[in-house]
Amino acid sequence: MVQMQKCLRTVSKVFSYSTRSFGTSLAQFNKMKFLNQQEAISVDEELFNDYKFSVDQLMELAGLSCAHAIVDAYSSCSLKSTKVLICCGPGNNGGDGLVAARHLCLTNYEPYVYYPKRTERELFKNLQHQAESMGITVSTKCPDAAWVENEFGLIVDALFGFSFQPPVRESFVPIMTVLQKSALPIVSIDIPSGWHVEQGPQSECDIKPACLVSLTAPKLCAKHLANAKHYLGGRFVPKRLEEKYAMDLPTYKGFDLFVRLN
Repeated sequence: MVQMQKCLRTVSKVFSYSTRSFGTSLAQFNKMKFLNQQEAISVDEELFNDYKFSVDQLMELAGLSCAHAIVDAYSSCSLKSTKVLICCGPGNNGGDGLVAARHLCLTNYEPYVYYPKRTERELFKNLQHQAESMGITVSTKCPDAAWVENEFGLIVDALFGFSFQPPVRESFVPIMTVLQKSALPIVSIDIPSGWHVEQGPQSECDIKPACLVSLTAPKLCAKHLANAKHYLGGRFVPKRLEEKYAMDLPTYKGFDLFVRLN
């Protein structure tokens, strides 16, 4: 009975999220700009250099919005397990994943982080420490495919961001193979790992995310999504910057940190 009541509360919360987030009309979606790789790089550079955002500021906001979008897309009651495998790469995309893990932990999910290629940058060491301090396992060992299918209900792909250039480096081939073969829903952060930022999937073997959370603005590869939920997160773009790049971003509802685009 207690578990049922908990599930009903979760469904009610998710329904509330969903009714707020379905605010993007087809006209708005068609107007919205999908950024190419150089535009995505330039937007980030201007956020850092001209608007004086720090990396950790944007990473916290991005990871938090991803966690909220995941809660909206996959309520804990809709999954076979509340355990979430979060695969983090060495760059900012991986940092977003580490932040998302911490916030998912606070919303009754059980994150387990695969983070094989560590960096000595203080920010990333702190993000790992924060996750581990909340009891989240952060492992360098590539999880076995059978274990993943039996143990988890959801996978979050935070391996590579929009600076990625195919092919995948050899050290990441094992985890990419796990993702490619998994029957679990995969949520990709900003870019489905292995995809070209503009051209999309490079082969039939590339991962097929069930959900994409684009950050700042969608990238061109998102036009190649098939039968996937699509969210926009990262509610921090100054209006002047949005207008400069003619992004035509949809309106975030109320205090939501994400917008569902389809």
